[in-house]
Amino acid sequence: QVQLVESGGGLVQAGGSLRLSCAASGRTFSGYNIGWFRQAPGKEREFVAAISRNSGSTAYYADSVKGRFTISKENAKNTVWLEMNSLKPEDTAVYYCAVTTTIGLSPRKNDYRYWGQGTQVTVSS
Repeated sequence: QVQLVESGGGLVQAGGSLRLSCAASGRTFSGYNIGWFRQAPGKEREFVAAISRNSGSTAYYADSVKGRFTISKENAKNTVWLEMNSLKPEDTAVYYCAVTTTIGLSPRKNDYRYWGQGTQVTVSS
């Protein structure tokens, strides 16, 4: 069992930045691939980014955030971050982190087993 808690969301103007955190407890997640997803009102939950297990040497991004968002992790702190720059109003959503046991990085939400409660990000124009 892994418990995930996201934080760092808030209200920011377009062009601004936020850094989201995902802290894990219950079991170390260094052996899991970790993903970030987001869900805007009335829309499906969509993939944002994922980082590989152990050293986190591999990252994978949705095209919509590539070049603007960066996912990173620190195993000693059981924490994964999502650095978000050049934010746009269309980035407004609840952001979730999640854990998957798949071998490779997956953009499919059904591959993720444990989820946090989410943190709201609102980008004003």
